[in-house]
Amino acid sequence: MASPTTLGPPASAPVRAAKTAAGRRRRRPRLSAWIFAGPAAVLFALFFAYPLVASLLQSFTTEKAGTPHWAGLDQYRRMFQDPSFLRSLSNTGMILAVQVPVMIGLALILAVLLNQSWLRLRGTWRAVYFLPAVTTLVAYAVVFQVLLKTDGGLVNQLLGAVGAGPVDWLNSPTWARVSLIASLTWRWTGYNAVILLAGLQAIGKEQYEAAALDGAGTAATYLRVILPQLRPVVLFCVVTSTIGTLQLFDENYVLTRGGPDDATLTPVVYLYKVGFQQLDFGYAAAIAWVVVALIAAVSALQYLAFGRERRR
Repeated sequence: MASPTTLGPPASAPVRAAKTAAGRRRRRPRLSAWIFAGPAAVLFALFFAYPLVASLLQSFTTEKAGTPHWAGLDQYRRMFQDPSFLRSLSNTGMILAVQVPVMIGLALILAVLLNQSWLRLRGTWRAVYFLPAVTTLVAYAVVFQVLLKTDGGLVNQLLGAVGAGPVDWLNSPTWARVSLIASLTWRWTGYNAVILLAGLQAIGKEQYEAAALDGAGTAATYLRVILPQLRPVVLFCVVTSTIGTLQLFDENYVLTRGGPDDATLTPVVYLYKVGFQQLDFGYAAAIAWVVVALIAAVSALQYLAFGRERRR
């Protein structure tokens, strides 16, 4: 009779074969996944990751006779002593403080109106108000530039028809800011209204009915019942609108080139002028990274503020 030790190897061979086959089957999906993800990963590394790291390193350099030299934090120190950059920050802060609350408020009112059951052709109205968001940035900025021309612009012609004098919309510092805020509000109000409308439609009708049974009026229902439940959607709109304002470039560059007297100059427009007109790429890279840090800080503060309200 054969001993148990002699029966061991033949019995374990099929087990080893099965494990090997299972290992091959596990490796095949991984290999196919890399085959499909590989091109995207290569493109991401070449056109996003590498430029990102290169710009960060470039922000710590300066060029002397066409050769980059390590400068440490000199570009960042220079930035906060640069009156043009500080002016661009104050301009952006002013636009942010005025335009975003006005736009979100109008979008909320518009979303409530579009959500009413008595409104006819609701789908058509939603498409009409969302249409500016799909218009190209440069195209609509050019249209506003034509409308707001001092001589012969449609807006000044309408003002003249009612007896008001012409307004120098794009050449006066105050009116240039107003024109920029108006153009931004026109383009993005409908976009945010559609997002807020989706949030309103996610709230069940029983919420309105319960508030009505408790004797709450329309205003109290929206302020105390609907708006608190809509807070995450409002937060999304506020954060994305803030990020867009801090990255503002197309509208003010086409309308005013950042003028007059730097009244509509923003950090991204200033970055463009420094990098592509003055060819000071190290300083431009430093401005870009400060804008990134500013966006992250402001977005985090907004998120924390809304989160604190929710916890209360």
